[in-house]
Amino acid sequence: MLGENVSVDWQTLVSNWLVRSGCLYMMAWGVACGSWDDSVDWAFLEATGYEEVPDDQFVMTTWHDGESLPETILFAIQDAWHPTVSLKDIVIVDIRAESREGEIMEAYSNALDGRA
Repeated sequence: MLGENVSVDWQTLVSNWLVRSGCLYMMAWGVACGSWDDSVDWAFLEATGYEEVPDDQFVMTTWHDGESLPETILFAIQDAWHPTVSLKDIVIVDIRAESREGEIMEAYSNALDGRA
């Protein structure tokens, strides 16, 4: 999850959507990334009614404050893991007023090539 400052209500809506969509590992990077980590954690807890869930439904979250975009993408490719589910797809959600798709795709490609 990448992004700019957003309202708490909007952040909550997006966090709920991520959890309901089946996201099992959410990584936050950029502005207020720690609050995204917390927001998705709360969305997960609310979605489960604060009850224990099977390990294969647990949503992992990390935030990457102070790391570069390439470092964070490399972490997603090489180091992100779920204790019981094989993570296959990486979905990048960039929350910004202007697009930076080219920069993100270049960082992703470089990380795949080991050049992060």
